[in-house]
Amino acid sequence: MRHRILSLTALLLIVITGKTQSPADRYLEILRPGFSEKNALATTAYVEQRWRVPGNKGFDESIRYVENILRQAGFVEEKDSLEKAPLSYRLEHRPLRNGTWEPVNASVQINGESAPLLQFSSNRNMIPINCPSTPAEGITAEVIYVPGDSLNQIGSMDLKGKIVFSDRHYGSFMAAAVKSGAIGVFSYSMPAYTKPEIHTSSIQFGSIRSGSKEWVLFLSWAAKEKLKAACLRGRTMLTVKISTRSYAAEELTLVASVRGTVTPAQRLVYSAHVQEPGANDNATGVGTLAEMARLTASLVKSGKIRPQRTLSFLWGTEISATARYIKEDSIRAKGIIWGMSLDMVGEDTKKTGGTFLIEKMPDPSAIWTRGEDKHSEWGAGQVKKSDLFPHYYNDLILAVCRSQGRQDGWVVNTNPFEGGSDHTPFLQNHIPGLLLWHFTDVFYHTDNDRLDKVSAVTMKNVGVSALATGLFLTTADDQAAGELVRLVKDAADRRLQAELVLSKKEIGAGKPAAGELEILKAWHDWYRGALVSIGNLPVKSENTKLGSTIKVAVNQLEESYQKAVRDF
Repeated sequence: MRHRILSLTALLLIVITGKTQSPADRYLEILRPGFSEKNALATTAYVEQRWRVPGNKGFDESIRYVENILRQAGFVEEKDSLEKAPLSYRLEHRPLRNGTWEPVNASVQINGESAPLLQFSSNRNMIPINCPSTPAEGITAEVIYVPGDSLNQIGSMDLKGKIVFSDRHYGSFMAAAVKSGAIGVFSYSMPAYTKPEIHTSSIQFGSIRSGSKEWVLFLSWAAKEKLKAACLRGRTMLTVKISTRSYAAEELTLVASVRGTVTPAQRLVYSAHVQEPGANDNATGVGTLAEMARLTASLVKSGKIRPQRTLSFLWGTEISATARYIKEDSIRAKGIIWGMSLDMVGEDTKKTGGTFLIEKMPDPSAIWTRGEDKHSEWGAGQVKKSDLFPHYYNDLILAVCRSQGRQDGWVVNTNPFEGGSDHTPFLQNHIPGLLLWHFTDVFYHTDNDRLDKVSAVTMKNVGVSALATGLFLTTADDQAAGELVRLVKDAADRRLQAELVLSKKEIGAGKPAAGELEILKAWHDWYRGALVSIGNLPVKSENTKLGSTIKVAVNQLEESYQKAVRDF
């Protein structure tokens, strides 16, 4: 039995990780020499210094920095929304109904001690978004520690003029504390994957309700332990100073386009969100996409590339900016054929942990997650069979990234669909959309997500892979589409063989055969649809050969599937 299990495992690894050349390899060769790691890192460094909330100074400065890169690269500002120039951009302005917010400074001092417990200069996530200021001189008050298992007692406590501290998320006790007279609260809530006992200074950013009159501060593990010890020793007085700004503002969205020379109404849209304060999340996405746009412009001007469909690059607020881009112009939306989100794309995984991931369009692995498919610690999305729309996109981007990875050992993995980034609006509008990202990152959303955790080499790997994929898609002819048919057919064969191995194991362990047949059929249907979808890939189809190639591949897939079913 031991030998049987080992042979199945070995077979599974072979069929899942088979090496297939990318049909976009020629574009990788063009892009590698021109992508400047230095440029991408410089943009990342500029953006990550700024605490970015839509409409605030840091957000706007980041957008303007990228706008300047576009100008220098030869993009011209649109006078209307028609994208007439070969290289164009526009800066969209929208009023923010609730204004914006930015942190200025903060400190917490245990009275009688020389060093501060926390200060903004080293823990810039200690102030939640929308937190109000204290008086300039600060507030001195007694802090009351309430253990997490005693929070139900807060309602009966006299907390007038006091600060409440608990090692729980503020949402579980703040309302009760304020009702009992508290003037502010300290909160501690760090996910286990951030390893707070090791990275003791980390604080994850968060937010409170806009317009709140009471303040909240977040604690690191080290600050939480020190404050708890002080409270347990006896009466503890703190001096708290918080300085923030709230003001009327507008939201900026930056969109650049490289106009297609043949069918400009059809396009691929890249997106990178600007808001959030981290380096990897998502200054790296901003920097990588800016360098992709600059390089594209350079190669277009030199005549080395000639996209026949339009390539668009979008920087703005996560999800909402992408959703607006799709919904606000119904004519433009009809021409969006693909979307790709760059989010947390520059990690130095030796420091952050985790791995580079391609989050796939919803395929059957999002419903039946097994074998080599694994969800990240972000967690599974809610996917039903009706959410699946088969497409070649998953296997194409995986092949391109793995081809790039063979250059320097870059590790490329995938995860089933989970959602939560800029790829989601594309999928919600039935547009193929993918996410390029990293997880699990022990510094995710923490104030230790800084430039020293960024790898310019990783940014280049992601950037050239994403752009090579885009150039392949926007220039594809019948021959290129035929190459993709072969790639997807090979992927289908490997997947069906892998699922057959897994299903036989499950049946051997007592699972009903009907359930396993359902999984195999789902993958058969997925790949049948993925092969058929390639028929729409060529910018201009010159003959019927592609249709015949697809038909042959579909028939071969059907034969493989029927053979697998007979093997049950």
